[in-house]
Order: sequence, then structure tokens, then C-alpha cells
Amino acid sequence: MAEFKVQKTYEEINARIKAGEAVVVTAEEMVGIVKEYGSVDAARKVDVVTTGTFSPMCSSGAFINFGHSNPTTKAFKVWLNNVPAYAGLAAVDVYVGATEPTEDDPLNKVFPGEFLYGGGHVLEELVAGKKVLLKAVAYGTDCYPNKNLEKEVTLAELPYALLVNPRNCYQNYNCAINLSERTVYCYMGTLKPQIGNATFCSAGELSPLLNDPFYKTIGLGTRIFLGGGIGYVTWHGSQHNPKALRSENGTTRRAAGTLMVQGDLKQMSARWLKGVSMQGYGSSLAVGIGVPIPILNEEMAAYTGVSDAEIFTQIVDYSYDYSHGVARNYGEVSYAQLKSGQIEVNGKMVPTAPLSSVARAREIAETLKGWITTGKFFLEKPIQTLPSE
Repeated sequence: MAEFKVQKTYEEINARIKAGEAVVVTAEEMVGIVKEYGSVDAARKVDVVTTGTFSPMCSSGAFINFGHSNPTTKAFKVWLNNVPAYAGLAAVDVYVGATEPTEDDPLNKVFPGEFLYGGGHVLEELVAGKKVLLKAVAYGTDCYPNKNLEKEVTLAELPYALLVNPRNCYQNYNCAINLSERTVYCYMGTLKPQIGNATFCSAGELSPLLNDPFYKTIGLGTRIFLGGGIGYVTWHGSQHNPKALRSENGTTRRAAGTLMVQGDLKQMSARWLKGVSMQGYGSSLAVGIGVPIPILNEEMAAYTGVSDAEIFTQIVDYSYDYSHGVARNYGEVSYAQLKSGQIEVNGKMVPTAPLSSVARAREIAETLKGWITTGKFFLEKPIQTLPSE
């Protein structure tokens, strides 16, 4: 076990928060602090570092109970604003997924499809307080005789609504390019032919899992900012891959860890849950997530002090390689380079564009910082941290 010059506990940090004495900074601010003072003194000075990310997170959705009718109904099929919801749970429990298109969406029959409305848009409208049309059909039973139900519902009227996202908050992700002669439409956005542009999807030095690369403080029970309310990490997300290639500073150089998260949808805001339409690909949901990182020792200070210039990702071709499972890249770039607006690929200067909003990530980190400094938010020690191997 490592011997640290600085050692703090969650209890000590929470006591400082309660007393209004905790020093809380954002991940961007921590970069300068570590650079100026070093990791040991930074750990002595800082108690919590706040992070943030806001980007499309396809693996999102909500469990909803829409309440019993009179006579009662055991729903067989359910739609919310004509978006199918999975009803194979219980009588009036459903799950609506962010990427579910409307029943009559032409999809990609007329390519590229527009995907103007889907499950992510339903969730945004619910948290915005708008009415959503619910339709349900049933086959009828002795205890649930009603075969048809149609009503307008609002989030406030729903007995239960829980955002549950099986895979969010990716730890790093690819930089996407298109080497072909045609335009490519994918979840990384629209990619122009012959490397006409490059897209990326991470907040870099602000991104939660890049500030705790080995998940030493993040796991089952970690309290987080989720969709504008308070949520929790409930386990590692699907496709969690902690064995990805890493730099000496611990940050991954490829897509790696993920989080499974959940929180009360009724606490959330349409500012931080936004329906997304991705041309030629489908609908999704942009989700705001912020994770507080307790500075328990100088190791955590060093992790949170890593800058965009020290975090790298792979340049991947989405015209053929990605879709055909070809493990090949066309170089590595730092997030400082990506955020500069252009990178060099195959000797060509290529404009870059983010799918992840740095401005919104910064706002989340600042909001979470405000919650903690005013004693509205305390740290929760995870029951078990995420798998790191």
C-alpha cells in the first residue's frame, strides 16, 4: 500500500463542507494549482475537484410508472408521443429508451434520415413540464380488464419516473474521420469525404473519468450531478473496458471506463437533458453529468491536475475501419490540439468539431462546486469502487 504525505478521509472532507471550510475547485482550476504548487501541496490546499461533461449519451432512458386506470390495465404495448416504450415489466411500468424512434419514423428509407423525434425528446419534454400523450393497449385479464388507455400525462402527475442510464460518461473516446469519397453519417456526427473534418466527444481535462483514471473514488453509491439533479453511480456501465492503453499519467488513450447512473427524473432539468437528432444515425439524449473527486492524497491531486495537453486519443476512420472492426488508427492527438480547432492528419490540416460541449461541462463543474461550497451537496464514499482490471 502506498505511503502518502497527505491523507484525508471522506468524513474529514464532509466535516469541512458542513463547516463551510472546504476548498473546492473545478478540474480546470486544479490544472493550474498542481502546476504551480505540485501534487503534495495541492492536496493539502484542495479538498474536492469538480468535473463535468455534457454530450450525447445513447445508452440512456427512464423507468416510468404511469399509474392505474379505472378499470385497471395491464399494458401490453405503450407509446409516449408515438414513441414505443418497453412494457414487458409490469402492469403500468415501462422503460423508454433515448434512441427509440417514433412508430412512423421513415428511419433511413430516405437517406440520410432526419430522426426528428425519439425517446430522448420525450424525456426532455417531460422534464420541461410539457404534456405527453400516453397510449396503451392490453389483452385484458380478470384483474386488469381494460384493453385501451389514452391520456395526457406530465412528469408531475406520474407516480414514478427514474432516469437509468446503463452506459454513460465514457472515459475518453475516438476522434473520428472519414477517408472515403462519400459523406459518412454516424453517431460521431456528419463526416465529410477525404478527411474534410474531424469530430471528437469528450470534455478532456474536465471529463469525470479522466480525473480519476483508475476509479479510486468512483463506484457503487457515488453521489453525482445528473441531469440537473442529484444522482448516483450504480455500477460500471456496459462496455466498461479498464484495460485500455494508458499514458504514464494514468489517462486512457482509447475509449475505456463507463458509468451506470440513475436519479429521480422529477429533480432534473431540460437544460441538462436534451433530445438529440443525429442525421443518418438516429435520436439520442444529451446528458449532463458531474462527478466530485475527493482529494484524499497527493495521488488524487496529481490525477486531477492533468491538462488537455497531456490527454490523448486515437484518430479512427469511420468510413470503413470502425464499421468493419479494423483495429487501426491514423495517429494520436491531444485534447489541446482538438480544442484548438484543427489537427493534422496524413499531412493535411483538418478542422475539428466537438460533440461534447466544453462550455456546458464547465457550467456543470461550477454548479457542483457551488452546491458543495454552500453545504447543499456532500460526498458519498462508494460501497465498492469500479473494476480497474
